[in-house]
Amino acid sequence: MSGALSGLKILDFSHLLFGPFATQMLGDLGADVIKIERPGSGDLYRDLPPFFNQKIGGVENPSFLAWNRNKRSLAVDLKHPAGKRLVLELARQADVVVQNFRPGVLDKLGFGYEDLSAINPRLIYCSGSGYGESGPYLDRPGQDLLVQGLSGLMSVTGRASQSPTPLGVSIADQLGSYHMVYGILAALYHREKTGCGQKVEVDLLRVMLAHQSQEFMATLNTGRSFERPDSGIAHPGMPAPFGVYKTADGFMNIAMNPFEKLVEVLGEPALMRFNDAKTLYDQRDEVHRAIEAVTARKPTKYWVETMLEAGLWCGEVVDQSDVPQDPQVRHMQAFTAYQHAVIGEIKAVNVPITLSQTPGEITRSAPMVGEHTQEVLREIGMDDEAIGKLETAGVIGIWRPEARKA
Repeated sequence: MSGALSGLKILDFSHLLFGPFATQMLGDLGADVIKIERPGSGDLYRDLPPFFNQKIGGVENPSFLAWNRNKRSLAVDLKHPAGKRLVLELARQADVVVQNFRPGVLDKLGFGYEDLSAINPRLIYCSGSGYGESGPYLDRPGQDLLVQGLSGLMSVTGRASQSPTPLGVSIADQLGSYHMVYGILAALYHREKTGCGQKVEVDLLRVMLAHQSQEFMATLNTGRSFERPDSGIAHPGMPAPFGVYKTADGFMNIAMNPFEKLVEVLGEPALMRFNDAKTLYDQRDEVHRAIEAVTARKPTKYWVETMLEAGLWCGEVVDQSDVPQDPQVRHMQAFTAYQHAVIGEIKAVNVPITLSQTPGEITRSAPMVGEHTQEVLREIGMDDEAIGKLETAGVIGIWRPEARKA
């Protein structure tokens, strides 16, 4: 069965996370994604933190494997005139280009929007950056942690007595990739109606502001800044009991609930002294500590089962290593396994959306550097002799499994 995006050809210049996750999502839905890599070393994420010293099978960085399935790798020197000609030929046939170099880098190499749209007016050119392509932050590094800080996100995360806290995942990069996808799909829809391509710009700063819309709605219109509580209250704008609570054997979450009902289930009538909306916000640290003194007496399983039975909103807080065994996760088949050319079986997060007619699927593992160079070049009419000459000249890189075995 063909994917929803089958027939769509994407030229992917992106690296690390912001960009590669976007093209992976498009590849999951059937798009033909050709990943442009440097001969030899390839994508920077093949050898960068956070997991560069934990290579799976001793071969590949988990970070690279996570964001680069369903792609073909073309290893080519973008600075070599012959390499440039190859990429321009591919661009003539492409539907979409995705890149996340610093603003101006690809323009200098001759692969900017103006260059490629001149030879392919139907092209959708998606450009990712940290802070946009103009302005006072143009030359700043646009990295996830830095944007979490500049966007205000860190200022409302964590406890007041501790330093501002970044999220434990690269949330700016990942949300940036989702914005790339919806921008690309919107541009493709417009092209279907008009025949015209266009440039799509996504920057991490605006993405992170957009995902704090309710907080900025309050801040911009009331002049009030949120202050982090010092308890486990999980959102700086929420009153108690909304937050994370210790139990006898771990932690649990308690969300929005009628306070009287929660007190009844906790079996602690003295807590009713806090039963006032203003008190639950103004004294939320004290309320949290009082509730936690009760939840800490019994294990998570007891509290979750008891509260759910009473119709309260609550849930477990689990380690990532426990998630694959969760019954709902297993029911949804949220994890899967597939074969890698060198490593063998790889376990991975599955495609996270369900389409009834054109379901997404993993058809290719993340590629080795240059694994598909010959295949891609043959598709644009090059014969093996010409490909061999380019390899000898160092213009392209070709991965050969038989050479590894030798």
